[in-house]
Amino acid sequence: MPIHPAGLQTHIWNNNLKSVLLLIFYPLLIIGMIWLLAFVSGYIYYGGSIHSYDGIINGQTAWGHQDTTLQTLQTAVRLANHIVLNNLWLIFTIIPGWFAISWFFHTEMIRKLAHSRPVTRKEEPVLYNLLENLSIAAGITMPKLEIIETHARNAFASGIDKKTYTVTVTRGLLNMLSKDELEGVLAHELTHIINRDVRLLIVTIIFAGMIGFFAQLVWSNLRYSFIFSRHERRSGKGLLIMIILVAVLWIGYLLTLSTRFALSRRREYMADAGAVQLTKKPGAMMRALLRIAQRDQIPETTDDIMLMCIENSSPFMGLFATHPPMEKRIQILSEMTNTPVPQITTLSAEKEKRIEHVKKNPWLTRGRRKP
Repeated sequence: MPIHPAGLQTHIWNNNLKSVLLLIFYPLLIIGMIWLLAFVSGYIYYGGSIHSYDGIINGQTAWGHQDTTLQTLQTAVRLANHIVLNNLWLIFTIIPGWFAISWFFHTEMIRKLAHSRPVTRKEEPVLYNLLENLSIAAGITMPKLEIIETHARNAFASGIDKKTYTVTVTRGLLNMLSKDELEGVLAHELTHIINRDVRLLIVTIIFAGMIGFFAQLVWSNLRYSFIFSRHERRSGKGLLIMIILVAVLWIGYLLTLSTRFALSRRREYMADAGAVQLTKKPGAMMRALLRIAQRDQIPETTDDIMLMCIENSSPFMGLFATHPPMEKRIQILSEMTNTPVPQITTLSAEKEKRIEHVKKNPWLTRGRRKP
């Protein structure tokens, strides 16, 4: 199924709008989750007995009186409203604080998670010149360039503005792709930067990480409380509350992940098309994708890094595909450009190992002249 043509400025405007909407959506989602957690806890814990609203929030209880379902619901709603309204200042301190730290230090965080390092023109002249020439052709400031010393074949773009935009490639990609194929991969990542895909993805990663962190934190606290609280074990209410709270937290977390998956799958098609438009070499782009397929997994990195890569053949949590199938991406490029799918020569694993051994990592042999 071919990609329908779309104006680049329209796509950029849509991504900018999505970034703003997500910045609004995620805090509201967090507030909604807190409210729902308070409501469910109040309904289960205080159900079956009459409590005045003031009595509950002041820690006073009056057991022994039967309550109607409506009264219980009203009590739970008022309790949830009270908890949220009285903690808004804390919510709007933690969320912007977390976001600000991640926003300003995301480059260092990504570098540590990906185990990458910056490179100069002197270290990698061919790679550096390719990226520089493509940036000039695209009319943008050249991003920073980094390398991951691994035999995996992959690349990704990251950053939020001209000062932080970075293109990261693996050593395996440099060793096993020809110059025009490597050019296609770099053009693909530059298209992500031009389209503002990287900024949008950074926003989703920050908030998904925040919600996931608090889900884990609450889960740990609930398990601890349940294990050491005899009253909750006897009543059975503690177990029920724990199950529902964890369910709400992980549903919220999965909602944030679903936005990331949708953005990731769509953006790869757009970046493939943008790379061909920039290089005018559809055959080279298709060959690059064929060489990357099934060689993309970067060891000792995280799902968030793999989400940003040009390819991720491993489903997230073993269930969700973060990228569209490579076969479909190649098929779409072929149909868009009326170019037959190229045939590539597949090297044996032994020969690939010899090639990778000959092209030694300069990072591991600093001070020697690169062969």
